[in-house]
Amino acid sequence: MKTLQNFNFENKKALIRVDFNVPLDDNFKVTDATRIEAAKPTIDAILAQGGSVILMSHLGRPKGVEPKYSLGHIVYKIEEVLGVKVQFVENCVGEAAEAAAANLKAGEVLLLENLRFHAEEEKGDVAFAEQLAKLGDIYVNDAFGTAHRAHASTAIIAQFFADSKCFGTLLAKEIVSINKVLSDSEKPVTAILGGSKVSSKITIIENILDKVNHMIIGGGMTFTFIKALGGAIGNSICEDDKLELAIEILKKAKEKGVQIHLPVDVVAADAFAADANTQIVDVKQIPDGWQGLDVGPKTLDIVERIILDSKTILWNGPLGVFEMEAFANGTVKLGDYIAESTKNGAFSLVGGGDSVAAVKQFGFEDKMSYVSTGGGAMLEMLEGRTLPGIAAILD
Repeated sequence: MKTLQNFNFENKKALIRVDFNVPLDDNFKVTDATRIEAAKPTIDAILAQGGSVILMSHLGRPKGVEPKYSLGHIVYKIEEVLGVKVQFVENCVGEAAEAAAANLKAGEVLLLENLRFHAEEEKGDVAFAEQLAKLGDIYVNDAFGTAHRAHASTAIIAQFFADSKCFGTLLAKEIVSINKVLSDSEKPVTAILGGSKVSSKITIIENILDKVNHMIIGGGMTFTFIKALGGAIGNSICEDDKLELAIEILKKAKEKGVQIHLPVDVVAADAFAADANTQIVDVKQIPDGWQGLDVGPKTLDIVERIILDSKTILWNGPLGVFEMEAFANGTVKLGDYIAESTKNGAFSLVGGGDSVAAVKQFGFEDKMSYVSTGGGAMLEMLEGRTLPGIAAILD
């Protein structure tokens, strides 16, 4: 796996694909700079060697050139994070971009305009990729969040950098962390899968059954399993067309010697609302008109025992509706258990939009071994797929 360590960047122009698709408020101010901060180690390392850096990214989903999606809005924040001046050019290809790149001196940083202002980016257009490639000497992909898309700047461009392409620090870390769970894991391995639908997790479940010892299932998809097993789930969310699939998963897990742990009790509510009436009930005996919105105390005792005994932990999805305080306890406690297990030497990987949001909200970010930055990309890797942006560098 080629990384920054394989190259000397002195007097070289590094063309880096970053993921600066950051959230902006109505005044075009960055509300969360995590993705910019995540790219800092790669940029710092290249500048420290006496190289220069050309950054390319997309922002939002513009239809053609839309000023509100201009990367010009975030120059101030990149400067703040990097501590250096950032030049900006109002296109990513063509004369202006080529002149700005040509004039870039060692130690300088240039940001190109939004790649998606050109339809060719998402189409994976070869001629567009070749125009981008003209701008740099070494291609660095550090955008895990877009590595699963075969776009011009993530997958197609690499062919124009035969031996001069590598992974940035962030993308290399993502690959190593996911492989640590999928291929190089220390046993026992535990996967926690939450979220509302079995259907959205089925390929992950199938791919990791051979690699885990325990699978804890939580969130809304619990109730598809419980109903399939003959339990009463009241008004809880359920995919009625996936009941047979749930039974099949339980059967496959048993054949492979994987222990699947479903909640045994839940916090049930009489409405999907923060101020609903609640009661703790057996997961198979939820009264009519009530719905399960979090796991109960008996379930948490079981979860704690499993997590503290694990050496490798994958967390993808919350255990309850953590956005409402009344139903956040299960997810917070799970975070506590994983943090403690990590402190005791376990490797913990957190990924997938909602679990990352929970980790940030409840202050667990620094207590996990690795928090993935790419929701969709991480899920596709866990499903066993080869990501175009990664394959292009390895090719």
